[in-house]
Amino acid sequence: METTKRLQILNMDWPYFILAFVILNLALFFKFLPGSLAGVLPLLIVYGEAFRFIGDRIPIVKDYLGGGSIVVLFGTSAMVMYGLVPDDFAKTCKTFMTGTFINFALAALCCGSIFGMDRKLLIRAAIRYLPCIIGGFILAILFGGAAGLLFGNIFSETTLFISVPIMGGGTSAGAVPLSQMFGEIMQRDVGELLALMTPAVALGNAFAIIAAGLLDRLGKIHPWMTGNGHIMRDEGKQAESEEAKKEEPVTNLSVFAVGMTFAGIFLALGMLIQRFIPSIHAYAWMILLMIVVKVLGILPANIERYCALWFQFFIKNFTNTLLAGLGFGLISLSAVIPALTPSYVIIVAAVVLGAIVGAAVVGWFVGFYPIEAAITAGLCMANMGGSGDIATLGACKRMELMPFAAVSSRLGGALVLIAGSVILSFVL
Repeated sequence: METTKRLQILNMDWPYFILAFVILNLALFFKFLPGSLAGVLPLLIVYGEAFRFIGDRIPIVKDYLGGGSIVVLFGTSAMVMYGLVPDDFAKTCKTFMTGTFINFALAALCCGSIFGMDRKLLIRAAIRYLPCIIGGFILAILFGGAAGLLFGNIFSETTLFISVPIMGGGTSAGAVPLSQMFGEIMQRDVGELLALMTPAVALGNAFAIIAAGLLDRLGKIHPWMTGNGHIMRDEGKQAESEEAKKEEPVTNLSVFAVGMTFAGIFLALGMLIQRFIPSIHAYAWMILLMIVVKVLGILPANIERYCALWFQFFIKNFTNTLLAGLGFGLISLSAVIPALTPSYVIIVAAVVLGAIVGAAVVGWFVGFYPIEAAITAGLCMANMGGSGDIATLGACKRMELMPFAAVSSRLGGALVLIAGSVILSFVL
């Protein structure tokens, strides 16, 4: 007699998942959950899977807004805002994410995706990527300024205090240095300027995540617009597919340790170089080193494959965990909600739309898929740095694009700081 397959969550029958969820939450609320990796990570895993399970079954959300990934991110953030988890847990998550897990995740994502790419494809994509960033930035400025004019705002003020901060790579790498630079030149209070910029950065990040889910849906409706995670059109995608076919199944689990080790090595080297050249972020140095090593073929082919396999393992098992950690510890809905006046929302939406359109159009002309170009060179400029990159790529299920996203947030963000100073010099 044929038995009905039981509902599973996290690869276990649902009663066992519920039991695990309840026990971990009792440990949290009665304060016997370890505040270390051993306690925080399992709790983030079950919350990530629970919200993912719910989000993938909500009709409009799953079809148009990124499904479970969006619900994981904003659901956990809402729990913090409404006090449904202890305050000290949110602080623990923030420390865990910023001090440990984001570095670990970005190293895994960048290392695996770069060493899993075809060498010729990587060279071609890297050369053509900067024009996409510039195209997204220019149209973000124009769209945002035009929307500001509709509501009686001065074009230059909209640009300096909304558009440029959104495209600047987050708060610490964008809004903070921008407010300091603008404050010195304009002789205005830095705190006042930062207060003007922060809501734009937070709301732009939220819109970028939602837009990523919408672009994923657009790609399903119009398949010609997307490579489903492959950024180059035509022969680039074919090269990646042929390389993937050559891979053999994993039989030795120690390959994951090798991939993890080399991801850590490149992250350490990036941080070392940043000590001597601090103007460029460690993540950017890490990615540049990986690209050089990949292009020159320095690592043996088997180690490159192990790095790619570690990336695949991480994506499969920890994507929702990462998003849950971001929601609990780093994504603040309380910073977004006060800024939700109709005019402000429309202006910020226009900036994000401009980034999408500019990056997509330029991307098409340089040989990229427009959706992948819009996500990486557009939305990953408009979000909040490394955490925003993870959330944005998670919403559209394209974590393999992390190297391009990180270049947008770090090198692209640095270019925006320079552009901001130039724009300010023309305004004054």
